[in-house]
Amino acid sequence: MIRVGNLDRSLAFYTEVLGMRLIRRHEYPEGRFTLAFVGYGDESEHAVIELTWNWDTAEYALGDGFGHIAISVDDAAAACDRIRTRGGKVVREAGPMKHGSTVLAFVEDPDGYRIELIERKGG
Repeated sequence: MIRVGNLDRSLAFYTEVLGMRLIRRHEYPEGRFTLAFVGYGDESEHAVIELTWNWDTAEYALGDGFGHIAISVDDAAAACDRIRTRGGKVVREAGPMKHGSTVLAFVEDPDGYRIELIERKGG
């Protein structure tokens, strides 16, 4: 789960830029928050990300313990191109990881959370 400052902006990033789909969304007016779950497939078979929007909080400091979300892709450079074309922010271009050969890249969501794109072996 990650807390977001603007749910519409975050949903647009995860669905339109990263190509996920909105799995489900629940409004909690009494608690003044909304939960939205996004992913690449049904949560019975795929991992999903829970986006929590507290209506009265527009911004959060990113936690020291949070590293990043990782997504497997066939071609990290092509994924960066698609994300950039869709308005996403690439913060590390595709290339081999430090001290290894795995190809990866990083993009950033509207709240500053990092998403690592890890190229599948033989991708």
